[in-house]
Amino acid sequence: MFDLLYKELRLAAHPSLYVFMLMGALLLVPAYPYGFVFFFGTLGIFQTFCFGRETGDVCYTALLPVRKRDVVKGKCLLAVFAQLGQLALSIPFALLRTALLSDGNPAGIEANAAYYGFGLAIYGLFNLVFFAQFYRTAYKSGAAFLAALFPTAFGIALMETLVHLPGLAWLDGTSAEALVRQLPVLAAGAAIYLGGTLWAYATGVRRFEQVNL
Repeated sequence: MFDLLYKELRLAAHPSLYVFMLMGALLLVPAYPYGFVFFFGTLGIFQTFCFGRETGDVCYTALLPVRKRDVVKGKCLLAVFAQLGQLALSIPFALLRTALLSDGNPAGIEANAAYYGFGLAIYGLFNLVFFAQFYRTAYKSGAAFLAALFPTAFGIALMETLVHLPGLAWLDGTSAEALVRQLPVLAAGAAIYLGGTLWAYATGVRRFEQVNL
C-alpha cells in the first residue's frame, strides 16, 4: 500500500496538488467563504488526473507488477493523502483565526468542528462520484470532474447557507459549548467520508476491470 502511495507522490502527483493542500491558509482571510478551500482541494486531484492522462500514467501503472485493482487503489490513496493532509494543515490556521479574528465570519461558516465535518462529507461525495465516473474509461478526467462538481458545489452552498438560519446559528460558533454540539456533525462527516471513499474504490475497481487499455 505504501509503495503505491510513494509511486503516486513521486511520479503521478501534479505540483499543483501540493499547492492546493496549503489552501487552508485562506482561513486567515476575513469575510471569506471558507467552503472554497474544499473546492481548491478537488482541483488538485483533477489536475493530477489530467496530468496522468497526458503522461500515460494509467497504462504505465497497469504495466507494473501490480493487480488492476491496485491502479485504482493508488489513486484513492493519493486522494485521501491530499484531502486529509489539507484538512490537517489547515487546523493551525483555524486556531490562529479564532484567536486573532474572534468576531466571526460574516461571509459564511466559521472554521470550527462543523466546518470540518461538512468538509469531510463534501470530499467523500466528491470521491464517490469522481472515481466512479473516471474509471468508466480511465481517461475522461474532465467529464468525471464535471459530474463530481455538482455534489461538491451543493455541499459548499448548503454549508455556507445553513449557518445563516436562526435555528442553526450554533453551527457557526467557536465556543466550547458550540464545539461540543458540533461533534455529531464532525462524526457524520467522517462517516460519510469513509463510506464514500470506500464505495468509490469498490466502484472504480469494478468498472476499471472492464476497461481495455
